[in-house]
Amino acid sequence: MNTILILEQMLNGLQFGLMLFLLAAGLTLVFGIMDMINLAHGSLYMIGAYLVASLSQATGSFWLGLGLGVLATVLVGVLLEYTILRRLYHRDHLSQVMGTFAILLMSNEIVRIIWGAQPLMLNPPAALAGPVTLMDGFSYPAYRLLIIGVGLAVALLLWLLVTRTRFGMQVRAGAANREMATAMGANVRRLFTLVFALGAALCAVAGGMLGPLLAVQVGMGESILILAFVVIVIGGIGSIRGALMGALLVGLVDTAGRTLVPLLFDKAMGPEVAAYAGPAVASVLIYVLMAAVLFTKPQGLFPAHD
Repeated sequence: MNTILILEQMLNGLQFGLMLFLLAAGLTLVFGIMDMINLAHGSLYMIGAYLVASLSQATGSFWLGLGLGVLATVLVGVLLEYTILRRLYHRDHLSQVMGTFAILLMSNEIVRIIWGAQPLMLNPPAALAGPVTLMDGFSYPAYRLLIIGVGLAVALLLWLLVTRTRFGMQVRAGAANREMATAMGANVRRLFTLVFALGAALCAVAGGMLGPLLAVQVGMGESILILAFVVIVIGGIGSIRGALMGALLVGLVDTAGRTLVPLLFDKAMGPEVAAYAGPAVASVLIYVLMAAVLFTKPQGLFPAHD
């Protein structure tokens, strides 16, 4: 274990955490404002990745495909909210879970019918295909640095939107006290649609940016959806600041654990134990982190009312 390896894993964790933030930010706003458990959120991530991959292949440009894919995913999200999800807002959480889980399963089959069962290829821009030398003896992929930059830029824009605009004021009010926000004149129905559209856009950005690193395939939204829920539980439901801090913590712990824990097991107990026990221990670290946070702060690190 050396300094180069630690720096590389920190950057990997930062990159993964920022992409988790894009997913968790939309999810925590939907949950915090609408009081709705939306398991279909992962489907928008998957659909966004497929649309970005298809449009990038059709146009021959990654950036044009990303922009068009985000717009198309927003339209899909708004249509989904207008036709189905509005009918679930006033239902109990069990009905919301069952309804959105059904949407998730149907989305997987629709994607399989349209694009087939084989994963799609999504290549990063040619100019960013190589590494960048950050210091002597340490090079890092340029595209991963781009993901970090995009994640930071989106986080800053989202912070400005939530803290410096009238829309953001209504979002924060709705997350803290939906009934009072309605009484003060906020158009809750329109706010719900705009928040859902924003969440769909963030899903598409995350899916499009991670597409060249991960397989664009059916069912890709389920595993990352679980991590997104862990993030908002750690950060605090309805809190953008909490979503960012929770995502960074989860990204760093998950990435470092999967790399460093097997190395530590190898040094302490030998390669055979490390091969079996290392990945198993690393996979539960984020849940240990969540349990530790909830034990000390049951409402998360930065609950919305703070």
